[in-house]
Amino acid sequence: MPRLLFGITEASVMHNDKLPAIPLETKFKMVKESGLYDYFDKTPSSKNVNQYLRLSEKYELPILAGGWFYVLGRDEELLFENLRIGSHLGSIVHNTQIIMDHADGSLVTDEQVAKIYLQAYELGEKINCRPTFEVHVNMWSEDFRRVENVAEIVEKYDIPFRITLDHSHVIFKIDNPIEQEVFSINKSILNGDLVLDPFDDNHICGKWINKGYVSHCHARAAVPNNPKNIWQHHANIEGLVSQHPKNTIGRGIQYPFIKPKNGEWHSEWDETMLEPWKEVLRQLMIYHKNCQDTYFQTISTEFIPYPDYGGGAKYSIYENSLACVDWLKKTWDNINKRE
Repeated sequence: MPRLLFGITEASVMHNDKLPAIPLETKFKMVKESGLYDYFDKTPSSKNVNQYLRLSEKYELPILAGGWFYVLGRDEELLFENLRIGSHLGSIVHNTQIIMDHADGSLVTDEQVAKIYLQAYELGEKINCRPTFEVHVNMWSEDFRRVENVAEIVEKYDIPFRITLDHSHVIFKIDNPIEQEVFSINKSILNGDLVLDPFDDNHICGKWINKGYVSHCHARAAVPNNPKNIWQHHANIEGLVSQHPKNTIGRGIQYPFIKPKNGEWHSEWDETMLEPWKEVLRQLMIYHKNCQDTYFQTISTEFIPYPDYGGGAKYSIYENSLACVDWLKKTWDNINKRE
């Protein structure tokens, strides 16, 4: 069986944002005692590295992944520092979010993204902590069409382009006219150049998978035209990126994996709506089983309590994470049992 490990991001080890914060050691203990996870996912600040190392060793829970977000023209050295921190912790991937706006206020270009990728790749190869550039709203990659463009620039140097697939950011835009206006992807969807539905041929997530780009994955459930998060808003629109929809309401990029109890969520819940999101993971796992020539070996569950996600909800983010990873592991086992 090919190697595939399942982890959890630190922000997911909590119940909801109405309750007191859980101490870090308790988080490690909870994850270890669940018996479901192979690793912890976090890039701490340099001053906290020793604490994370101590807890990782105490609970025999490696920190195989981490990540952060970066503004080009300002944060290049921070990215390199975080790769070194990841290497020191034993992380094999660093989930890298490149904000869509450059420090000078312009939209970052494909060439700028490729340049910082190549620089980070060179360092990552030396220290065994590889950058994986995430598909994510508010980042350069929210225009999904650009991922292949950047990959083509990188591959001209005989360098593999590695991404973190967080397909919740794709799935929630299906049948979502307001979200499809961002970067005018609605035009490409209308003429068939961009396909979001994973049950259709030539869909965009399938392209990334089959081209071997996916080297890390974040698993946070979302559904087509995901309900907006009416329970939590951004403070104002001035602090948001240039292409963010011009309102403060949470965009809605998280759907409970298990049915919420009465009063725990603001919308109706239908398990069948999760099928498109699940289908991408099935396709990714099938590809990994059959094509082991990529760096992909880690999936981190990432249910989170922020305005565009599950902020203000009363269901347990951690219980949803546990249910999700249980499904992931069973799905992977079932795929490997097939001839």
